[in-house]
Amino acid sequence: MSDNTSAPPAAWPLVALFTAGYLAPYLLPTVVGRLDAHLPLSPAQAGLVGTALLLGSATAGFTLASRIPRLGPRPLARLGLLLAALGYGTAASTSLLPLVVAGVVVGGFGSGTATAVTAAGIAGHRDPHRISSLGLLSVSATAGALYLTLPHLGGGHGLPFAAIALVAALAWPATGRLGGPTRPGPAVRSSGRPPYPRAGAVLAGCLLLWSLTQEALWGVSGRIGAEQAGLSEAALGAVFAVALGAGLLGVTGASAFGTRLGRAVPIGAGTAAIAGCVVLTSSADGLTGFAAGEILWNAVYPVVLSYVIGLAASLDPRGRWAVFAGAASSLGTACGPVVGSLLAEAFGFPGMGLVLGGLLLAVAGPLTAVALHAGRSPAATAGEPELRIEIPAPAIPTGAGKPRRVLLLSPAARRGQKARAER
Repeated sequence: MSDNTSAPPAAWPLVALFTAGYLAPYLLPTVVGRLDAHLPLSPAQAGLVGTALLLGSATAGFTLASRIPRLGPRPLARLGLLLAALGYGTAASTSLLPLVVAGVVVGGFGSGTATAVTAAGIAGHRDPHRISSLGLLSVSATAGALYLTLPHLGGGHGLPFAAIALVAALAWPATGRLGGPTRPGPAVRSSGRPPYPRAGAVLAGCLLLWSLTQEALWGVSGRIGAEQAGLSEAALGAVFAVALGAGLLGVTGASAFGTRLGRAVPIGAGTAAIAGCVVLTSSADGLTGFAAGEILWNAVYPVVLSYVIGLAASLDPRGRWAVFAGAASSLGTACGPVVGSLLAEAFGFPGMGLVLGGLLLAVAGPLTAVALHAGRSPAATAGEPELRIEIPAPAIPTGAGKPRRVLLLSPAARRGQKARAER
């Protein structure tokens, strides 16, 4: 690394930015529901507006992945928060459909910009898993509080948008602790592409499908509970509230446990467990099965996501794979509701669950393989002390010069030196 590399950012600004960037996807069900109820939109059209929001977020990630060090995290974070506040604020303040849609797209791009800066900052932090866990804990708690509060504040489509805009504005002071543009030194300038391109591409592709399955189930969970499990609106709300609480407990446990088992076991076993929860939820015909599936799913999902974010960060200290993976996740999330509805119509809710569960099991293997690869890659041991073994050279005749000693690097040190040279 060059001498002018900035120090790792503080934790709380990244957590604040994480919360502001991820809040819109967390509130998507209530956003879409209120658009459908209070604007001249059908359920499918309201869902498309939500998809436009997520596509805007994904576009920001793909656009900014390699530009954050040059443009600087602080200016980009402020731009993202400003776009989020203006976009969502516009959508909240008007009932004119074109302005609402435009505000949603602009706000989505702002949210994506904030999450891209967050992903890059997490990758450069000393403990990326801890920061991602804290971020998930913060956004889950914020979303849970809003889910409980917004119904008591009246109707209208604008309240969720106003809440997202307000959180973006409240996160603005945290940007003062982020760095400005940097001019890369020779070591950084020589690296034209992210390291580990194969592992990074596999991770991004798998995360797209992984997020698609989560959002496909989330998009039709209300219908499963009402139409198949026969639950009332009040019962559904209670189940979702308990599920959010389980998510908070899961993230808290993941943060406390850390990476003692590495990342491969939590990611692989957790994804397989999520597949089982998807099948259980989609086939439930009563309160017990539906509640068990939803609560277990929401408890495990953020835990696995925290390890996946840490895995993406470990592949590139500059955060490019973390940003690409986040954008791929947003793209999968955007496509999820449409895929869930199509599968439910074609195969019914139980058939949809089997398809989504099979897809999750299919990506569990590659995700685990990437986690194992990252665990033994040079980047994983780059911070270890370099063991130097001194071996005397053969004796040199008198007068030919002073005796020399040969310094041999250990295998771990050679791998770390090669990785630094590639960056």
